Amino acid sequence: MTAEREVWRESLGVVLATSAYGISFGALAVASGLDVWQTCVLSLLMFTGGSQFAFVGVFTAGGVAALPSAIASAALLGVRNVAYGMRMSPIVGGGPVRKAAAAHFTIDESTAVAISQSDPRLRQVGFWVTGIGIFVGWNITTLVGALVGDVLGDPKAWGLDAAAAAAFLALLWPRLRQRQAVVVGIAAAVVAAAFTPMLMPGLPVLSRAGTASTSSSGMAEWRRCTAGTT
Repeated sequence: MTAEREVWRESLGVVLATSAYGISFGALAVASGLDVWQTCVLSLLMFTGGSQFAFVGVFTAGGVAALPSAIASAALLGVRNVAYGMRMSPIVGGGPVRKAAAAHFTIDESTAVAISQSDPRLRQVGFWVTGIGIFVGWNITTLVGALVGDVLGDPKAWGLDAAAAAAFLALLWPRLRQRQAVVVGIAAAVVAAAFTPMLMPGLPVLSRAGTASTSSSGMAEWRRCTAGTT
């Protein structure tokens, strides 16, 4: 199997797992009071699963009165995409038009698949195949979930709420080959889990990112100092 075919296989696997998650969003959005068209437009324009679920969750709890909070929560979770954009800009390359088009497909999954490749060309393949594939699949399954939400019942009963998490674990696992990656991952998970009951949606994600960055820098400095004393 060639390297490019392997990237395609990895990307399409992530596309299938993440797209299945869209059924859950479509069903939950309709159950929260949005109609089918509103649900589909939300997926087309926002296209970031965490922010969409945060929006629907807050909107469900408070109705129209909670709309500002719903928007704020969704925006807070979307802040991470700014960091992804800075990381992906040199990988995507090209001019302003190409980068503007890439911005809509810069999500957790496309970034993860891209940076896991060592070859610059394969990084681009991983990014575009994953990003565009999930965009198409997510919007199709959002429509399906919105249309059959009443028939489907509770999406959690089908395990659809765990599809995205499973995809992320599949991407993360091969990268846990060094002690630093394992320690950083554990530290970030502990901090996010501890803050989730106490903070509004979005902040635990940002705290996890800060912990990962701090842990990585700290361990790198520790290794440098240790090497200097031997």
